[in-house]
Amino acid sequence: MRVLITGATGLIGKEIVRLCHKQAMDVHYLTTSKSKISNQQNYKGFYWNPKNNEIDIQSFENVDTIFHLAGATVSKRWTSSYKQEILSSRLEATQTLVNALKNNPNQVKHIISASAIGLYPDSISNYYEEDHSKGDDTFLSNVVKQWEAAVDEFSNLNMMVSKIRIGLVLSNKGGALPEILKPIKLGLGSSFGTGQAWQSWIHINDLARLFLFVYMHHLEGAYNAVAPNAVSNQELTKLCAKVLDKPLFMPNIPKILMKLVLGEMHTLLFLSQRVSSKKIEEAGFEFKYHHLQPALEALLK
Repeated sequence: MRVLITGATGLIGKEIVRLCHKQAMDVHYLTTSKSKISNQQNYKGFYWNPKNNEIDIQSFENVDTIFHLAGATVSKRWTSSYKQEILSSRLEATQTLVNALKNNPNQVKHIISASAIGLYPDSISNYYEEDHSKGDDTFLSNVVKQWEAAVDEFSNLNMMVSKIRIGLVLSNKGGALPEILKPIKLGLGSSFGTGQAWQSWIHINDLARLFLFVYMHHLEGAYNAVAPNAVSNQELTKLCAKVLDKPLFMPNIPKILMKLVLGEMHTLLFLSQRVSSKKIEEAGFEFKYHHLQPALEALLK
């Protein structure tokens, strides 16, 4: 078995690569950095430059599935130019793949693309399943809608298309968790706003396993990649402090303060999205980490 991965050197990509190799699968990957090209027997890199629609088509050799993870991080200050980068990085990468697969012989049958629960509207009361796909008019929701529409173009090439809507990824190697933990480790941890906003999270290992499950079982369509038990922002903060054995006595951080510090990106900290994992579980996927405290203990102890 051989798969092609875009974004293989990122946080999620590295974990997927690790699990692929654990199952004796060969990995090809695309990178925009020639210095990151490896040529091992089971891990071969190929250059691409989506901004210029450039791609090494040898990357498709004997590949039946593509894990498509490429896209600029949203965890960086949202200037008007960077907001465009967040969107264009996803659309250009997707279109480059579509063009290359359309115009060159290949054996690719399945595209499994990252997406995000940022599609779903901010809500304390709603419980979102995959069929709620209209979103709202916020920046993140519009990015995800355009991203998923671009990914759907693969279906015109008679390929199966899967979209994995990812929640808050918990890892001790990067992403949001180390940033959440910084003030808590200093004894300065506190919740955001009212603390009641829902956080739909997933352990990095469960997320990578979910991608491979969709691949192995030939699942098509959209799937939420979140653990079965969402928590409030307040509970997330409390459990992080508990696992680290740190005090938690600071007042909640008001939204207006974070808006001054982070600009429009502050919305990432205050969005409330309670998201269902029912569809992937009914397909047979079993989470290792259902509840937050054991997930944090596995990562931090």
